[in-house]
Amino acid sequence: MTESVDQPTHLSKVKHIVLVLSGKGGVGKSTVTTELALSLVEEGKRVGVLDIDLTGPSVPRMFGLENHQVHQASTGWVPVYTNESKSLAVMSLGFLLQNKDDAVVWRGPKKTAMIKQFLEDVAWGDIDYLLIDTPPGTSDEHIAVVENLRDYNPDGAVIVTTPQAVALADVRKELNFCHKTKIPILGVVENMSGFICPYCTECSDIFSKGGGEAMAKEFNVDFLGRVPIDPTLTALIEAEGGTFSTRFTQSGIYPIFKDITKMVMSKCGDIS
Repeated sequence: MTESVDQPTHLSKVKHIVLVLSGKGGVGKSTVTTELALSLVEEGKRVGVLDIDLTGPSVPRMFGLENHQVHQASTGWVPVYTNESKSLAVMSLGFLLQNKDDAVVWRGPKKTAMIKQFLEDVAWGDIDYLLIDTPPGTSDEHIAVVENLRDYNPDGAVIVTTPQAVALADVRKELNFCHKTKIPILGVVENMSGFICPYCTECSDIFSKGGGEAMAKEFNVDFLGRVPIDPTLTALIEAEGGTFSTRFTQSGIYPIFKDITKMVMSKCGDIS
């Protein structure tokens, strides 16, 4: 064990660390991260969400926290909490921008330094899960995360894909990235797998179906489940009054994510 881990750190108080990855943009990593976090809270867990998609931080929007700011304390950065019980904490570069529409134009070294600071300086407290929402690809951000987490033995990665071949081609690269960097793969989620009609609730396969499951079999990793497109989900996120965090269990995909969450907890050795 390295000297940095011999001394108490913020991450040393985190029981389980899970990355949410995909080689493809637009497959819904942030949505999956949000729904997994809320499902874990429903299971009675204390959860932290770290958004390291530095150029497109969407997690504050997902949780209805866009107008919040983080604060500096003697222990480090204090994350933004979604509820009074402090069972769900969020950290994102979006909280540090003066204008949410500001473009983040940074070279690799500055991105790497920011991620290192996020991982070292956020005072999460005693939490059960830290979910790390990542940008697409296998770039500097991913390498920085892997290098800074190496001594903390992250539980693994949830890989997000959509069923189409064009997405699967990029996600295969992410699976290979995990193998090369020795990040365990907890399983594959096939997102946008079908469309739930808001009128008759019938699910239609508008993009295709089964690509994520076939890829999971090809790489000999677990398939966690299919998540369809649900228009009511967007309505819950965009609705005024209250937040998506309090409305999540009203979503039609909540039962699906409840099953996915239990599988992730089992893979992390967290099933009683």
